[in-house]
Amino acid sequence: MKRLSLDNVYLAVPPVALVALLLSWDAKPQTLIQVVLGLLLVATVYVAVHHAETVALKVGEPYGTLILAVAVTIIEVGMIVVLILENPEGTRSLARDTVFSAVMITMNAIVGSSLLIKTLRNREAQFRAEGVSGALAVLAALSIISLVLPATTTSSPGLTFTPFQLGFAAMASLSLYLVFVGVQTVRHRDFFLPPPLSDGTVRPTQHVKSPTSKVAVTSFMMLMIALISVVGLAKVTSPLIQSAVTEFGLPQKVVAVSIAIVVLLPEWISALRAARYGRTQTSLNLAYGSALASIGLTIPVIAVISVLFSYEVNLGLNATETNLLLLTLVVSALTVISGKATLLQAAVHLGIFGAFLMVVIAP
Repeated sequence: MKRLSLDNVYLAVPPVALVALLLSWDAKPQTLIQVVLGLLLVATVYVAVHHAETVALKVGEPYGTLILAVAVTIIEVGMIVVLILENPEGTRSLARDTVFSAVMITMNAIVGSSLLIKTLRNREAQFRAEGVSGALAVLAALSIISLVLPATTTSSPGLTFTPFQLGFAAMASLSLYLVFVGVQTVRHRDFFLPPPLSDGTVRPTQHVKSPTSKVAVTSFMMLMIALISVVGLAKVTSPLIQSAVTEFGLPQKVVAVSIAIVVLLPEWISALRAARYGRTQTSLNLAYGSALASIGLTIPVIAVISVLFSYEVNLGLNATETNLLLLTLVVSALTVISGKATLLQAAVHLGIFGAFLMVVIAP
């Protein structure tokens, strides 16, 4: 195995993004410049997750996937917050749509494509059911409490929670997520490690050597710079995103799906890379960890914003989205319960993701 090192491009992008942010913060750049800044934002997201992955390799599993999930969620939450503060009235459903998109992408697109790569190469993907099923149980509870209950409660109109209900959902989301993190990293850490091979030996958890301490510290610093830059550039380029959706007559949910895809794409690549090297457990840890972090960290932040700015947020899913969520949870349970999956499970998850994209574009 070769040792991981940092290329110059990974070191250059975060500082360049930060300088671009400082130069454009109070300005109103023209469309072409906004496009360039948008491309820089995408590049910075990719580089940020690369640095998070470098730190993750240093600390090892399952801490590594936790760092990746939290880094991605910080970017997601930051982009949601800046868009909400820019246009509070037009973004009441943005948090819900982004979190729901993240759940559908992670549980269907990332899981499905990872299983597809693994099963095409080795016919069967194996993982620890006790770890993945536990993550799925927490995810089912969080998603139902935060995204389904608001559409069925009667204390507040429409798809909203009362302040008390929103506070409970926020506390429940954060508490369950923290309990999951404790179980994953301390109490039952072995549940989230790759299962042993048929001969009883331990499967390698990474295909490159752990980076040096110097490289890991440098990546951590670059990660912090990249996170700040991404959130700031999201604010600067937000008018471009909104105008593009309006000009092409697309549903507003496309904005949320775009945010989720841009933020999760690098992690998606990491999951596919892990699957290619036979590390299905790592792929599933990334997918379910990201979904849990998306709900467990986003809902509390949105609750705080709602209180501080008297911001009314729509959290409840409509009937179509609820059906897709319940279908995803049922299929996911059937996929993970045995600790192994085949090409059939991969195809089913990808099919559900295709249905999700269909109802986004043509509701």
